[in-house]
Amino acid sequence: MKDYRRFLQPDVVAQLNNIELIARLVVEGFITGLHRSPYHGFSVEFAEHRPYNPGDEIKHLDWKVYARTDKFFVKRFQEETNLRSIIAIDKSASMNYTSGKNLTKFEYSAYLAASLAYLLMKQRDAVGLALYDESLKVYMPPRSKSSYIAEILKTIDQTQPSEKTGTASALNELAEKLNRRGLIIIFSDFFDEPDSVLNALKHFRHKKNEVVAFQILDPQEVEFKFSGSVIFKDMETTETIQTQPYQLRRAYRQTLDNFTFKIKKECFESNIDFNIVRTDEPYDKALRKYLTKRLTM
Repeated sequence: MKDYRRFLQPDVVAQLNNIELIARLVVEGFITGLHRSPYHGFSVEFAEHRPYNPGDEIKHLDWKVYARTDKFFVKRFQEETNLRSIIAIDKSASMNYTSGKNLTKFEYSAYLAASLAYLLMKQRDAVGLALYDESLKVYMPPRSKSSYIAEILKTIDQTQPSEKTGTASALNELAEKLNRRGLIIIFSDFFDEPDSVLNALKHFRHKKNEVVAFQILDPQEVEFKFSGSVIFKDMETTETIQTQPYQLRRAYRQTLDNFTFKIKKECFESNIDFNIVRTDEPYDKALRKYLTKRLTM
């Protein structure tokens, strides 16, 4: 029997056409064999205490209360059935970049976003979708109706990257649409003016939202292993420049490192969960890394 995990490799997934199938493969492949899946608890929060009863799980005992009262109390939790999640995907032209056999940054974002949407809906959480380039182009408000996932995945599947980047303005536009706080998950290369992007991310936090940001990068954008004389073309302005990559490699890498360090540092300081994912990384690994990190937050 062939190993199902082969379907989780980005280059193999690229051969599949059904985005709903891909999402299911990623999620079910990820949770297969786990006794306790890290995705449980997206929407669970503390409600109140009650006296301990024989048979209650010890892990829910509040030891701080015991230290004060010498009595056992159990933490009760409630599920926010109306947890509202928005998955935002950058569909600007730069997201159409790919090297080798890798998916484009948009395709990779789409598959990982679809997987998270499928997972959240599986928990009966409300999920919505936002697609943007220079401005917010698609907004589907969060809903928990099971059939809604098909609409979300179909919309993602029919989207083609285009137009210039306007991450900051588009995210600010999205933030103004949200009247209730929730979970905002953003997929982008964040190739825009960093201060304005950070201010937009902080806009969500100002409105009491939880923010998870995924910076999606192609391995060539990180390693810059071009050789010979190369013509580089700006995917958004179509401007071109011919140069010897080795002359730029060190300066390019330093610039990229400074760029990502600044965003990562300020996101950490603002309690924004920032993640860097490369398009050659298997989906289940990226998903596991993110959800496992949530357990420690």
